[in-house]
Amino acid sequence: MFGWRASGRRAGGAGGRTATPVGTEPAGAGPEGGEGATPSRPGPGTRAPEAKATAPVRRGPGRFVRVLVTLTAFAGMVAFAVVLARLTLEASPASAPLTHSNLTPGRSIENYLNRPGFVETVKQLGGNIALGVPFGILLPLLSRKTRGFLRVALVTAVTMLLVELVQGTLITGRAFDIDDVLLNTVGALLGYLLVGRRLGRAVRPRTRPRWWKRRLGDSSA
Repeated sequence: MFGWRASGRRAGGAGGRTATPVGTEPAGAGPEGGEGATPSRPGPGTRAPEAKATAPVRRGPGRFVRVLVTLTAFAGMVAFAVVLARLTLEASPASAPLTHSNLTPGRSIENYLNRPGFVETVKQLGGNIALGVPFGILLPLLSRKTRGFLRVALVTAVTMLLVELVQGTLITGRAFDIDDVLLNTVGALLGYLLVGRRLGRAVRPRTRPRWWKRRLGDSSA
């Protein structure tokens, strides 16, 4: 019994190390990167990685306000349609011999400008421009999809083109004039740039960045 203890001591001392019980390991002796390794903590002079900055989300008015504005804009469009129909779709048999269709852009505008009466020129050109202004103001309030320079111009041009087609083919004393469509579209763009764009952004703010900003963000990530 005495000899077994002594030999065990001599075997442990021969290697220069003491025997370690099975299942225990010294602190910090785990394999590097393994499950036993303790996570490294940043030192006092190091900075933790910053989170990716996200664009702030703009919040517009509540749902009730948006619905109320939409209904008001829709009512305004209906009222404007009634006024437009009375101005453009009423028959005028007395002026039937004087009406001529115009398919060449700029011809009627040139004729208005060459007239000697300044008041009549302003009435014809300014009236057609003013007729399109409500489109530029009301369309951005109806829907976010109808907001934008090109969209307002496209919707106005298509609507007025249909009105001119009905006016020139079905209404007595009325003629199709492409210059009326151009002037109405100009009026809609003026209304959008001056009033409609700001109202649309206030009521229906953009919740996502523009497509080119998203593409730049994806490429830089």
